[in-house]
Amino acid sequence: MSLVSGRELYDVIDATWPAAATSDCGPFRIRDGKGGGKRVSAATVQGAFETADIAAAEDAMRALGQVSLFQIREGDEALDRALEARGYEVIDPVTIYAAKATDIATELPPRTAAIQAWEPLQIMREIWAEGGIDAARVDVMFRADEPKTGFVSRWQDKPAGASFCAMHEGISMVHAIEILPFQRRQGVGRWLMRRAAYWTLDHGGHTLSVICTRQNAAANGLYTSLGMSVVGQYHYRILRGEREEI
Repeated sequence: MSLVSGRELYDVIDATWPAAATSDCGPFRIRDGKGGGKRVSAATVQGAFETADIAAAEDAMRALGQVSLFQIREGDEALDRALEARGYEVIDPVTIYAAKATDIATELPPRTAAIQAWEPLQIMREIWAEGGIDAARVDVMFRADEPKTGFVSRWQDKPAGASFCAMHEGISMVHAIEILPFQRRQGVGRWLMRRAAYWTLDHGGHTLSVICTRQNAAANGLYTSLGMSVVGQYHYRILRGEREEI
């Protein structure tokens, strides 16, 4: 079986980290994120568009109390150019990684290094909150369809990290990996990823995936060291002057 493409994973992202609601505004898909971050709030294009369609999408996002934010996926070069000409700037380029779950599930984590837990335990919420993953983002996890789970790590007899994983059509995606600062560089993230790969196989899945901003050098290094492949990318464009409102 060949590895999935980035284009296939766009649907996985939407399914495993879903907006509170979606609607179509001409050729644009509008997402109501309810404060859950860029991924669940950005508009995406679904076909040919006119300048007036962009303006209508902007109005639709503002009507939701959101900033003018578009996600630019592979094949969206025309939209990318149109938004640049309209005064939009690039923000948060993202890399999409994937691997066969069997290639990651090669070593069972120590018992407390990645404990399955759903719904989230209070300690998981606290770990996430320390890393900026607030209640609105935890609400996104509750919206994701089954199968899904969370993992909490306890390392050297102290809380260490937490993550969330959900599956769509046999492809799992890991989200919200957060390691407490004093527990970093000790392999906690690696154990959480391996545990997610075993969970994927246990639930009939075949692929493990994750997304990461390019500026997160530590996380990109982790996924590369695990042997995950870069299969796609996307970035956002935000109207200049609205960046501070996110």
